[in-house]
Amino acid sequence: MSSMHASRRWRPRIARDALRTYLGLALFGLMGLLWTPFALVLDALLPQALARRLGRQLIGAGFRAYLRLLTAIGACRFDLGALDALRGQGPMVIAPNHPSLIDALLVLSRLPASACVVKSSILGQAALGAGARLAGYIDNGNLLRMVDLAVDELHLGRQLLLFPEGTRSDAAPIGPVKGMVGLIAKRAAVPVQVVLIETDSDFLGKTWRPGRIPRLPIRYRVRLGPRLDAPADAQEFVAELDAHFRRALREPAHAHEDA
Repeated sequence: MSSMHASRRWRPRIARDALRTYLGLALFGLMGLLWTPFALVLDALLPQALARRLGRQLIGAGFRAYLRLLTAIGACRFDLGALDALRGQGPMVIAPNHPSLIDALLVLSRLPASACVVKSSILGQAALGAGARLAGYIDNGNLLRMVDLAVDELHLGRQLLLFPEGTRSDAAPIGPVKGMVGLIAKRAAVPVQVVLIETDSDFLGKTWRPGRIPRLPIRYRVRLGPRLDAPADAQEFVAELDAHFRRALREPAHAHEDA
């Protein structure tokens, strides 16, 4: 009888979590589609510098609103306050691990003025492409041009969001760190701030099976790792950065929720 009662309790929980999961995904797509025509108009009418500044601020505001919606429907809980300490800290490469598709939203919701390196496929999406182009986010399709544009942003005093793995983590606690982060930091002569993203779910990660409903609420916590000086040797820096991530992500941390 106890297993039968547990099964009866389990079914409503799955139904509620499925509703909140698909509602959260639908809200993101809807917000992106509603924003697209405004982004296209602003991109066509505004000078480039103003368009980028305004585009990044509006994207940050939109991401903050979306995370509040996810919290309100009980889908997620976020502890992102550690990122606030990076505001006004000058140019640096912000280098987080990348457990899920939501990671860029977490960082940009708190640091909206940052430049961001994105995949070429994102720039072509209906829901995200126009806004990313308005904000002047950097296409990773051409590596030489990507490095030049990233260095230009850093020389202008801006911060740069770059995921060192180049894609979502395909292993625990982190996938292989690529050399691009060291090359950009070396050429721009700026430090690299390690950012640690922790979550209790693999939802929207590389190992997530489409159609599987996550247990809600999913918790996301961001904490700051070390700030590493601009490297003298980009290849040696990759090994150093990889070691910092692996050591820090294995350290126990007491999670707490952002109000």
